[in-house]
Amino acid sequence: MRPSGDDNPGMSFAPLHNDVFLRACLGQATPYTPIWLMRQAGRYLPEYRATRERAGSFMGLATHVDYATEVTLQPLQRYALDAAILFSDILTVPDAMGLGLRFASGEGPTFERPVRTEADVAALAVPDLERLRYVFDAVTAIRRALAGRVPLIGFAGSPWTLACYMVEGGGSDDYRLVKTLLYSRPDLMHRILAVNADAVAAYLTAQIEAGAQAVMIFDSWGGVLADGAFQTFSLAYTRRVLQQLPRQHDGQVIPRIVFTKGGGLWLEDMAQLDCDVLGVDWTVHLGRARARVGGQVGTPGKALQGNLDPAVLLAPPEVVAREAVAVLEAFGAPHTDATRRGPTHIFNLGHGIGLHTPPEHVQALVETVHAHSRRMRSPQGAQP
Repeated sequence: MRPSGDDNPGMSFAPLHNDVFLRACLGQATPYTPIWLMRQAGRYLPEYRATRERAGSFMGLATHVDYATEVTLQPLQRYALDAAILFSDILTVPDAMGLGLRFASGEGPTFERPVRTEADVAALAVPDLERLRYVFDAVTAIRRALAGRVPLIGFAGSPWTLACYMVEGGGSDDYRLVKTLLYSRPDLMHRILAVNADAVAAYLTAQIEAGAQAVMIFDSWGGVLADGAFQTFSLAYTRRVLQQLPRQHDGQVIPRIVFTKGGGLWLEDMAQLDCDVLGVDWTVHLGRARARVGGQVGTPGKALQGNLDPAVLLAPPEVVAREAVAVLEAFGAPHTDATRRGPTHIFNLGHGIGLHTPPEHVQALVETVHAHSRRMRSPQGAQP
């Protein structure tokens, strides 16, 4: 089903003008390779820093509908990106469970009440979604503010990634506490992950109902697991989330994207998920990934999203352009048969934009991706 057309009349959303991203998600031929960037609304933009200063804190931004809308749209005012992504954080779900999320100045996120004991685990429950109403209100406000310019992506952390933060109490270098629990008390870990999966499924479903036109699951820490443990403690619970999500909303297909940082070893396993797109980091060669999971024209496979090393954006614009072309060429010849599904590519980074990225380098990236990918689809083909 084509994802463009009339949107939800009950929510008074404008018709979608640029559906290239959604079409690529669903394996449909597009006139160019769409591009959006993880953390495209963030600290590298001076306008974001100014808005955050007005808001007073990160959570002041995320919980205030007007601020969240403002910063979501900021990169679209600079760049011809093909999708917007909700400004929020993956840790809003465990915060709604009562763990007490804090963003201390100069530090990463921490929880005041981490999950460490059997009693802590027993007390976990899917949160009342009203505690996350600010997120859903922001989704609707952003969708209206976009006025059909590009689609809006909703997102959540994977059950495993959330569990890492919940048990460690914040970020970690060695994942000592969460891995100790995983190996010594797998029953407790499974309980945490089951609650997280059902919470994430409810959270993403509510985002879809509020206006999100695609959803993405960030399995940011799946790659720290051993083979076998990944399939048991990460992949299985991502699958549980996907099984509960609506495939369509108001007659429109809702594409699902799954990104596992460090998950290139398990692409074949991930290809069995009921999702449309697999995101890959910069350690993966896109052409080989396409051969492994992308399918062929007329044969279902997964679209691929990625995978420029974010550090490339620190180099001069001419280097950024060269490396962007290399990523496009690595994926290979674009799918151009409008009558059938085929292997498609959504350009992105292999992880989020870094704090020190010059904004003008992002402009060079977006322009290069659009221009070169159009040339790749022209009768003459691209000139490397």
